[in-house]
Amino acid sequence: MSDSDFSPGRGSFGDGGSAGPPPAATARRPSRSPLVTALVVAAALIILLTIVAQFWTEVLWYQSVDFVGVFRTQIVTRLLLGLAGGLVMAAVAWSSIHFAYRGRPIYAPSPETQAMEHYRQLVEPMRRTATIAAPLALGLFAGLSAATQWDTFQLWINGQPFGTTDPEFGLDIGFFVFTLPWINFVIAFLTMVLIVGIIAAAFTHYLYGGIVIGSHTRTTQAARVHLSILLAVLVLVRAVAFWIDRYNLATAQSTRMTGIQYTEAHAVIPTKAILAVAAVMCAILFVSTIWTRSWRLPIVGVAVLVVCVVAVGGIYPALVQSLKVKPSEKSLEVPYIDRNIKATRAAYGFNDIKVESYNTKTVAAPGQLRGDAATVPGIRLIDPNIVSPTFKQLEASKGYYQFPDVLDVDRYMVDGKLTDTVIAARELDLNGIPDGQRNWLNDHTVYTHGYGVVAAKGNTRDADGRPTFFESQIGQKGSLDPYEPRIYFGENSTEYSIVGGGKKEFDYPDPNGTGQITNTYAGKGGVSLAGMNRLAYALKYKEMNFILSDAVTGDSKILDYRTPRERVQRVAPWLTLDGNAYPAVVDGRVLWILDGYTTSASYPYSQMTTLNVVTQDSVTRTKDSVRAVQAGQVNYVRNSVKATVDAYDGTVTLYQWDEQDPVLKAWMQIFPGTVKPLSDIKGSLMAHLRYPEDLFKVQRELLSKYHDQDPNTFYTGQNFWKVPNDPAQAAEGQELLQPPYYLSLAMPGQDQPAFSLTSTFMPTGDRQVLSGFLAADGDAGTETGKKSPQYGTLRLLETTGGTVNGPGQVYNEMRTSPVNSKDPQLSLTLAQFITTTQQQGAATVTFGNQLTLPVGGGLLYVQPIYVQAKASGSYPRLSAVAVAFGDKIAWAGSLDDALNDLFGGESGAKAGDTGTSTPVTPTPGTTPTPPSSTPTPSESSSPPAPSTTAQPSQPNEAALAQALKDAEAAYAEGEAALKAGNFAAYGQAQDRLKEALKRAVEASPQGTGTPSP
Repeated sequence: MSDSDFSPGRGSFGDGGSAGPPPAATARRPSRSPLVTALVVAAALIILLTIVAQFWTEVLWYQSVDFVGVFRTQIVTRLLLGLAGGLVMAAVAWSSIHFAYRGRPIYAPSPETQAMEHYRQLVEPMRRTATIAAPLALGLFAGLSAATQWDTFQLWINGQPFGTTDPEFGLDIGFFVFTLPWINFVIAFLTMVLIVGIIAAAFTHYLYGGIVIGSHTRTTQAARVHLSILLAVLVLVRAVAFWIDRYNLATAQSTRMTGIQYTEAHAVIPTKAILAVAAVMCAILFVSTIWTRSWRLPIVGVAVLVVCVVAVGGIYPALVQSLKVKPSEKSLEVPYIDRNIKATRAAYGFNDIKVESYNTKTVAAPGQLRGDAATVPGIRLIDPNIVSPTFKQLEASKGYYQFPDVLDVDRYMVDGKLTDTVIAARELDLNGIPDGQRNWLNDHTVYTHGYGVVAAKGNTRDADGRPTFFESQIGQKGSLDPYEPRIYFGENSTEYSIVGGGKKEFDYPDPNGTGQITNTYAGKGGVSLAGMNRLAYALKYKEMNFILSDAVTGDSKILDYRTPRERVQRVAPWLTLDGNAYPAVVDGRVLWILDGYTTSASYPYSQMTTLNVVTQDSVTRTKDSVRAVQAGQVNYVRNSVKATVDAYDGTVTLYQWDEQDPVLKAWMQIFPGTVKPLSDIKGSLMAHLRYPEDLFKVQRELLSKYHDQDPNTFYTGQNFWKVPNDPAQAAEGQELLQPPYYLSLAMPGQDQPAFSLTSTFMPTGDRQVLSGFLAADGDAGTETGKKSPQYGTLRLLETTGGTVNGPGQVYNEMRTSPVNSKDPQLSLTLAQFITTTQQQGAATVTFGNQLTLPVGGGLLYVQPIYVQAKASGSYPRLSAVAVAFGDKIAWAGSLDDALNDLFGGESGAKAGDTGTSTPVTPTPGTTPTPPSSTPTPSESSSPPAPSTTAQPSQPNEAALAQALKDAEAAYAEGEAALKAGNFAAYGQAQDRLKEALKRAVEASPQGTGTPSP
C-alpha cells in the first residue's frame, strides 16, 4: 500500500466542489395556518407542562416523606454523569468531524476524486447543521447511558473496605465490589466513544478526499495523523482492559463454580498481562505513523496482537486445561474450590452456621415427646397459605374488604403467652364496590382505606374448624392493645386517594344498623392540594376532577404511591426488597414491615446465583400476594435494613440492621440521615421483626452444596443435597419447591422454643429420604436497640442413623395408609376419609403446610387437613391432623389425639388443641360442606325429648313413636350439619340419634329389633 501527501489549500472543491449553476427561483410557499400554529404551540406547551408537573409532583412526594435528599442526590448525580458522558461523546464526535473537514486536501479533480463530488454537494447544504446536530445526538444517547450508572459511580466514590483480602491478588474485597465495576464501565464507555470518533473521522476524511480508495488506497498526512492518534488511544484503552480483565476473573463463572481456577491462575492471568503489554506496543506503532508516514508498522502490530489474543489468550489456556488440568483435575482444583467454598459461605452470611450430626430415631414409643413438651404446644396448625378464604368469609364483613391470598405469621402475647399468630390486614377492595357506585368520586375520595387487622392463634381452632380469632370483628375490642385501625397504605392500595379537607370518608359499616361510620383523614402523610399543586396533579394523572370537583379543596391531601414496597423502594432505590411485606400492631399503629437487602455481583470467588430463580417456590408461583425477589444475578447478600411503613400516615422508616455491612455503610454515606441506627428500634417493634424468608431461601439453596466444606468431596458432588418439592403440588404434576415455614421450635441443644424459619433437604438423585434439616432463629428479642444474640443463628442437622422418609413419600403414605384412626369419631383410614368426603364432587380435601420438627430424637411430620365445600361462599375448615414419625402414620380430629395414637397411646406432651374440634365421621352418600353465617339446624333446634322406656314384654307405642320421631329429627339434623360442615353439631346429632334408637329398641315388642328412620 502506498501513501501520498497533498498540499493544503483551496481548490476546485475546497468548499464542497465547484459552485455550479445558480439555483432556480423557488415558488413562494403558502403561509402556515394560524390555527395549525396555535395547535402545535399548545401541544408543545402541554407536553412541557406535563413534564414539569411530573417533576414537581415527584419533589412534593419526596418532601412529604422527608426523603427529598434521596431524590436530589439521584437527580444531581444523573445530571452530572449524563452531562459529563454526553460532553465527552459530543466532543470526540465533533472534533473528529471538525478536524477531518479542516484537514481536507485541495487538489485538481481526477477520476478517483471526482466520484465523491456528487456526495459532497449533497452534504454541503446541511454540513454545518450536521456538524453540530450529530455530536449532540450522539452525546444525548451517551449521556443517558452514563446517567444510568449513578449508583456505580456513587459506590466508587463512597466505597468502604471489607477488611478481607482476596487470596489471588492480595487486594481488599472492597476493590472488587466498589471500584472494579466503575473501572469496567469507564473502559466500556471510552471504547464506545473512541469507536464512534474513529468512524466519524474516517467517514469525513473519505468524503472530503483525505482517504482515497481505488487502485491504490491513499491517505493524506492530516488524515493519517488524525486516525493514528485515535487508534492509538483506543488500543491503549484496550491495553487497560486486558490488565483489568485479570481482576474480573475473580467473579467469572464456569460450569463448576465462580472465580479463578487453576487454568485462570496459571495461564489466563499471565497471558492477560502479556496482551496488555502487547497492546501498549501496538499503540506506540500507531503513533509512529506520524513520522514514518506509513501504515505498515501499525498493521503489523495489530496482526501480531490478534495472533497473541488467539494463541496466547485462547490456545495456550486451552492446552493447559486439556493437557495438564484434566488428567489431574481434582488435585489441581482443590485449592481453588476451597477458596470458592469459603468466599461463598462468607458472602451469603452462613459462615458461622452450627452443624450437628443428628442420629435420628424412627421408632415411636410411648412418652417419647416428653423432652419436647415446650415445643409441641407451639406447632402451628393454621396454614396461612390456605385460610385466606376463611378470613374473607368470616371477617371481610362486606365485599369491598379483602385479605391477601397468603396470610402472614407473627407472634403476639395472648392470654399471657407468646403465641404464633396468623395475621392479615383488612384492606379495601375497590373491585368489591357495586358497579353502580363505581365512579371517580367514590373510588378516590370516599372509599379510601381499609380497617383493622384480623389475627388468629396458630396452634388451635374452634369447635367447627374455624381459626381461633383473638382480634376480629370490626368495631369490637379484641385482645390487642388499642391501635389506629385505618389502613390508608397497604399492599392493595394501588390507586391514589384524596383525603382530608373536612370531607367524610367511608370508615366501616355501622354494626348497629344499615348505615355507615365515616371518618376524615388527619394524618401527617400526603401532599397538600393547595394552590398550583392541584393543576400539577391534574396534569400528572390526566384528570380534570382535581380542578372541577368540589370534593377537592385547598385543605385536601393526595395519597399516592401507597403500597409499602413501592414507598420503600422509592426512598431506598439501592435496596433489593423481600417479596413479602407483613403487618404488625406496634405501639398503637399498624406497621408494614419489609426486609431490605444490599447485594452485589462482584464479591470475588463467591458463587453466583439468580435471586428471582432461587426465591421461587410453590407459594410464589401459585399465589399473587407473595412474589420472588425481582433481581438478577448476585453473589453477595445481606439483610442490612429493616423498613417500616405506617399504614395510617405512610411514614417510611429505615433501620440499620447489619452494622458490619460495608455496602450499607457506603449507601448511608451516599444518603446521610436516611437510615436510622439499630439503637433507634424500640423493643415493641423488635418483638415483631423476624428472619427474612427470601434470604433464607437463598441460603438454603446454596447450603444444598456448600454445607460440604471438604474441597475433595465437593469436587465429586457426592454429598450434594436438594430442596424437596412441595408434595401437594407434586401430586398435581407440578415440580415447585416446598416453601420454608415459620413456627416455634426448640432445636437440639436449645432450652426453649424460638420463633424460627425451617426447611428440609434430600440427597440429590431419586432417594426420597431426608438428609438435613435447617432452622434459622428468627426471634429478634424485645430489648430496645439490641437484637437477641441468638437471632439469625443458622442450625443444620445432618441426619444419621435411621432413614427418615422425605416430604413426598410421607405425603403419599398419609393419603394411602391402611391404618384406621383410633379417634372414636372417625374409625376409618385417611384414604377413606378423603374418598368419602369428596364423593359426588361437592367438597375438597386439602392438605396444609407439611411441618417438620426435630423432636423425640427423630423428625416428626405434622400436616393439617382442611375440608372445603365447592358451594359458593364456602371456605376451608381445619378438620383433622395427620402425623408421621419413622414409618408410622396416624391421624385424628386433633393434634393431641393424633400424637397419642402415633406414640402408642401417650406422646408425653400436650399440644393443647384437644376438645377444640369434633372430627367429621363421613357417612357414605354425604358430603360435608362449610357452614354459612347462620346457625346450623342442630345449633338452633331443641334438645331431644325425654326418654320413655317400654317393658320388654309389652310394646309402648307412644314411646316408640316418640323415639322414632326423635331419631328421624336427629338424623336430619346430622345430615344438615354434615352438609354445612359443622362437625361439632354433627357429632352431637349422632349422639342423639344413637340415644333415640336405643329408646326405640327398648320400646319395641319384646325389646327386639332396631327401627331405622
